[in-house]
Amino acid sequence: MNIRPISPSSLVEELADRVAAEPRDSWVRVALDGAPAARPESLADALTEPLRLRGREVLRVSTADFLRPASLRFEYGRTDPDSFYADWFDYGGLAREVLGPLDPGRSGKVLPTLWDSTVDRATRAPYVTVPPGGVLLLAGPLLLGRGLPFELTVHLRLSPGALARRTPDEQRWTLPAYVRYEEEVAPAEAADVVVRVDDPRHPALVTWS
Repeated sequence: MNIRPISPSSLVEELADRVAAEPRDSWVRVALDGAPAARPESLADALTEPLRLRGREVLRVSTADFLRPASLRFEYGRTDPDSFYADWFDYGGLAREVLGPLDPGRSGKVLPTLWDSTVDRATRAPYVTVPPGGVLLLAGPLLLGRGLPFELTVHLRLSPGALARRTPDEQRWTLPAYVRYEEEVAPAEAADVVVRVDDPRHPALVTWS
């Protein structure tokens, strides 16, 4: 295993180059996987403009907009880590409404948001059409090992200590879910790209020799 320190700006440029190198006659589905403390949403935001400058249309989607209804998420209480791991996110909805329509030969019509957890009802968002060659950036936690189709997967890795330090007190109940994720999925081995982000100012790319 090789660990290469890299600046945040260079990381964005390298990832944008890698995504832009994918074939332009089909869609590119990118998973930006990481706990909230790893800031996958911020990386998705940072990638958007560089990809557009490389001639790629970009659609940002967040797993936070694909939560399941409260009656399912909170069936075993509001702070059950196993429910968070298995029942909070609507992976079926992501496959059906976001990733599946970007399969080869499909329509490219994507639903950018599905569920508003604040009011606990469907967002009724309109579909948007991603043109061929467009890039979908899907950001959020626990994305790998779910059978979801991606052309590129990026895992933002935090050591257990860094994850615990950077997780707010009100979210610390989720920490056992990430332990389970490590044990059952091993995301650092499953992902195409692994970035260590214990210190977000000084990320490091992990490669396997």
